[in-house]
Amino acid sequence: MQLNFKWGFGGIFAKNYPLYTLLRNILFKAPPEKVHYFSMNTLKLATATGLGDTLLKNMFQYKPTDLQKNIMGLHFPNPVGLGAGFDKNAAYLHELEALGFGFVEIGTVTPKPQAGNDLPRLFRLPADKALINRMGFNNEGVEAIKARLVNWNSRGKYKGDLIIGGNIGKNKLTPNELAYQDYAICFEALHEQVDYFVVNVSSPNTPGLRALQEKDALTKIFAELQHINAGKATTKPILLKIAPDLNQAQLDDIIDLSLSMQLSGLVATNTTLDRSKLSPSSAQLSEAIGLGGLSGQPLLQKSTEIVQYIHQQTNGQIPIIASGGIFKGDDAMEKIKAGASLVQVWTGFVYEGPSIVKNICKYLSEKK
Repeated sequence: MQLNFKWGFGGIFAKNYPLYTLLRNILFKAPPEKVHYFSMNTLKLATATGLGDTLLKNMFQYKPTDLQKNIMGLHFPNPVGLGAGFDKNAAYLHELEALGFGFVEIGTVTPKPQAGNDLPRLFRLPADKALINRMGFNNEGVEAIKARLVNWNSRGKYKGDLIIGGNIGKNKLTPNELAYQDYAICFEALHEQVDYFVVNVSSPNTPGLRALQEKDALTKIFAELQHINAGKATTKPILLKIAPDLNQAQLDDIIDLSLSMQLSGLVATNTTLDRSKLSPSSAQLSEAIGLGGLSGQPLLQKSTEIVQYIHQQTNGQIPIIASGGIFKGDDAMEKIKAGASLVQVWTGFVYEGPSIVKNICKYLSEKK
């Protein structure tokens, strides 16, 4: 019997398996963050043996050569990546590589460890295939994450061709005027361990962070990072992750900055504060949940419009990694047609499960 597996924060399911409905309902009643770690640790156990690892790769990897991408001086085995916030501490790289991701963005990483915001801080809106999170850059700190990446990179050819991005941020208690120092600490520490960097100033869950999207603040951060980068034997691409809630003037400032400072690319977009696209039932639930960034299907249109605007205003000069509402192959194709070079999933992974990369890649390959 052929099984159609469906995993995510909700757990590990087989659609045609008798326990599928029961298991899904049980796990979706559990706190999402706990179920996330349960699911990923179960996956880690499954890949711990050579047989299990091979079986998973055979089930979920899809590697057509026509989807390989050379962008920003890097070779991506396929254009489908996992957005930052899922593997914050670079703890599941092998498992995510087994599921076929072309790249994984770890983090957001801060100089010092921080616990993040109080629990609960991750919420499902299943009627709209959406999530609300207010995680607050919870991570183990740059030194612990660096040590894990050193171990990953020491595997040489055995670590595969997975591209690793480092999403970096500032600690909550660091004042904005000193934020550039936090980004510099993370950049310096991870420079030899990741393939590219993403400066995250667009999370809505760290007080005052989005103020760093203003042109003067960004200029200070990127001037410092580019100075460090220029002193290295090999430079690394530096990208900026932006919010979907920017107005046109703010977007134009970011485009001007990206061109003038020769940024390697943009990640569009982070989560949104806008709840206007939610269905009535989800809107009522989100009001009870309170603060947090919204991701998933309600973000699809807005994030695509921003990708298209940036692409048109820059005549395609700035590579764009598109994120926001990608669940299916046609969602990814929509982003690519709008001007994206690569796409990232996150909430889609939660709802669609481990076959999401394979399904998107097959769709893109067939449509080429």
